[in-house]
Amino acid sequence: MKTPYNNDENDVEGQRLEKSKATGVQSKGVRSIQNQALLSGLAYCLSSCSMILVNKYVLSSYDFNAGISLMLYQNFVSVVIVSILSFLGIITTEPLTWRLIKVWLPVNFIFVGMLVTSMFSLKYINVAMVTVLKNVTNVMTAVGEMYLFNKHHDNRVWAALFLMIISAISGGITDLSFNAVGYTWQFINCCLTASYSLTLRRVMDTAKQVTKSGDLNEFSMVKLNNTLSLPLGLLLVLVFNEADYLSQTPLLRLPSFWVVVTFSGFLGLGISFTSMWFLHQTGATTYSLVGSLNKIPLSIAGLFLFNVPTTLENSATIFFGLLAGVLFARAKMRQ
Repeated sequence: MKTPYNNDENDVEGQRLEKSKATGVQSKGVRSIQNQALLSGLAYCLSSCSMILVNKYVLSSYDFNAGISLMLYQNFVSVVIVSILSFLGIITTEPLTWRLIKVWLPVNFIFVGMLVTSMFSLKYINVAMVTVLKNVTNVMTAVGEMYLFNKHHDNRVWAALFLMIISAISGGITDLSFNAVGYTWQFINCCLTASYSLTLRRVMDTAKQVTKSGDLNEFSMVKLNNTLSLPLGLLLVLVFNEADYLSQTPLLRLPSFWVVVTFSGFLGLGISFTSMWFLHQTGATTYSLVGSLNKIPLSIAGLFLFNVPTTLENSATIFFGLLAGVLFARAKMRQ
């Protein structure tokens, strides 16, 4: 025989069971988001490191003096691959409409400028110093988030950012292969990279509103970004007079050269996809700080692979800059 007491007890037990199920579903959702962020971050780090090393190899080891053309070819390869996958039905992409193009065009100008200045800086600066100087991007991104999004950072974050600035300045002073042109291009690259990470998230949200499906996946953004970069890249090739160089260089007749630059095109697709995927899963500052952490293996690889002449002071500066990046990451995680 059931009593009111038994009914109340059953109701309480049922509520506890429902609450437990809801908590379990919520925790699974949180773990799924965290796993997506971790996976996208690792993929971004791997493609980013590989891309920088391959570009440095093409520009320095082959002594290829057409960085814009290299960027243009890489983006063309990305467009071809995404278009083929979309045609075969393996992936889905949004059709390019004038409304979507008009929304995306401003961030595409920044995207192209970011790629071109990266090529120019890599031509003159060793990989280890490029990674240290890229820390300046974190400073610009943090300041931009503060003024644009009213996002405040604690004292530990600002202390780590100050150390990054010190390491960049001292690195330049102790750099045996210091090149003013390369450092100028790298500073411009830092400005454009920070602008790209700050504006991309907002543009992604706006672009979704003008698509037919109301959504914009990573492959659609890669296709959009790289397709719009092609006419602008062609214009820059003519402005910087790279066409004459391409008609004369014997490198274009080497099969091994085409293998390397085509491989770099695949990496270009990888970094375009993973950067947007990772930024979609996280935020602008997290995007930048993970970029700081992947500088550690990249710097070590750059020093050994390209036999960079260095001093104890410069090596210490590079290590100091990398340490500042780690401190910045820890400070952001605790914030």
